Amino acid sequence: MSMETENIHERYMREALREAHKAYERDEVPIGCVIVSHNRIIARGHNLTETLNDVTAHAEMQAITSAAEYLGGKYLTDCTLYVTLEPCIMCAGALKWAQISRIVFGAADAKGGYARLNAPVLHPKTEVIPGVLEEECRSLLQEFFRGKRA
Repeated sequence: MSMETENIHERYMREALREAHKAYERDEVPIGCVIVSHNRIIARGHNLTETLNDVTAHAEMQAITSAAEYLGGKYLTDCTLYVTLEPCIMCAGALKWAQISRIVFGAADAKGGYARLNAPVLHPKTEVIPGVLEEECRSLLQEFFRGKRA
């Protein structure tokens, strides 16, 4: 990955982290994301499961809906999702059906991430780039859960 590409990924992951902080401030699990099309953020999302009392109100689901509305169609080809935590199986399935071109995530999720299933969950053409700003993404989640345990 070129330095320029790495900087772009970090720039958009920082926007996803801003969304995660919004979730944190609402006492939601701090996961945030943005969807980018042609170098422009077209959708943002953060977890709203507690606020909406809806187990499906994950950051990715919020952003997918918003991006589809913005584009005027359900397919997110030529789009990149930046998310602070590896998507769960539900979100990965939605991203498959949306035909997202690329997923860039921060921290891996050994317990709930889609990759632990060792099954082809994503669309076969979807590129995945893990570990962008991984430590910052992981630290925010750890801080949140430390506070819950205290």
